[in-house]
Amino acid sequence: MTQEPSRERLHALDAVRGGALILGVLFHASVSFLPGPQIWIVADAARSSELSVLFFVLHIFRMTVFFVLAGFFARLLLERRGVGGFIANRATRIAAPLAMFWPIAITSIIAAAIWAAVQANGGAMPEGDPPPPPTVETFPLTHLWFLYVLLGFYAAALALRGVMRLIDRRGALGARVVDPLVRVAAGPLAPLLLAAPVAAALYLTPDWYMWFGIPTPDTGLAPKPTPLIVYGVAFGFGWLINRQPQLLQGWGERWLAYVGPAAGATIGCLMIGGFTPVLTPAEHSLTTLGFAALYAFASWAWTIAIIGFAVRHLSGESAARRYVADASYWIYIVHLPIVMVLQVVFAPYDWPWFAKYPLILAIAFAIMLVSYQWLVRYSWLGAILNGRKQKPAKAQRGAAQLAAAE
Repeated sequence: MTQEPSRERLHALDAVRGGALILGVLFHASVSFLPGPQIWIVADAARSSELSVLFFVLHIFRMTVFFVLAGFFARLLLERRGVGGFIANRATRIAAPLAMFWPIAITSIIAAAIWAAVQANGGAMPEGDPPPPPTVETFPLTHLWFLYVLLGFYAAALALRGVMRLIDRRGALGARVVDPLVRVAAGPLAPLLLAAPVAAALYLTPDWYMWFGIPTPDTGLAPKPTPLIVYGVAFGFGWLINRQPQLLQGWGERWLAYVGPAAGATIGCLMIGGFTPVLTPAEHSLTTLGFAALYAFASWAWTIAIIGFAVRHLSGESAARRYVADASYWIYIVHLPIVMVLQVVFAPYDWPWFAKYPLILAIAFAIMLVSYQWLVRYSWLGAILNGRKQKPAKAQRGAAQLAAAE
């Protein structure tokens, strides 16, 4: 039986969703320090195998965690507001930010890339033809690709829900077939069962750059099969888990049991792939198949362990965690150009990575948190991203007036 959606705020899941977005800043800030050939707008003078491991590990689970929670909260919102309210909310919170911030993001990223090229060329603009205009296949979604993908998942979920309502008008199929299968898939063997389609999708990816794991669909408007499958499984499973949210309590009870296997599978991937990014497609071999299986298992084992830990230990209300969760959306939207500029600024200096990387993060977070507090939190932007909030003094006055009226 499905449960009625609770009106209580899910503090643990809020914290994890915000944390997944915050980790995106750490992830992108590490790219300029990766050893090997240059893959970013700038290659720092200090390369770091340690940050290469950080980059690798974060990419294993970060977006899988995010899409599981995105699916969970999407169905929760749909049950609370209905189809019309759901569409209106997602148009405001997802489609509008994508339309508003993409032009700013791409302009800022291009400016940072030009500056990096000029700096690397001794202060002069490098010669060469400008890049061709974007096409459907090459359109640069930048780091906002997840918003575009979410819109597609929402449309698919609503369509499938409509079909299921036609097929299963009384809900018997869902209650007697779907829910039991989800209980099995969410049980102790969850990382193995959920990893199977992910491993197959990775291994069968044409020209798969194995070291980079799940391909990021940050270019092109046409759906890309591998991330569509990998993140679609995560979103869909999160959606189905919401029908039986008590299953998350099981993850909370077992979270620690998954940490060791997740770490072991991650270490196995690093032993196969190495610490340096590899920019050649993997051959179809048993080694590649083993890497895909370990990677997929690690992705889901980390995901369940992280969500389970939060359910077990972070379910209580926390003003600090709530603030970070609220700020995380703004932080992720604006972080990439800020991080890129700071990477370009500090790249030439002959300082160790463990001095420059924390400095980049400290300055970036200071800028993003100050801008959130003073420009976003109580403004029309904040209302779009997180819903309208009242300043504490105004809220206290309103409470006092209400108490006096009573």
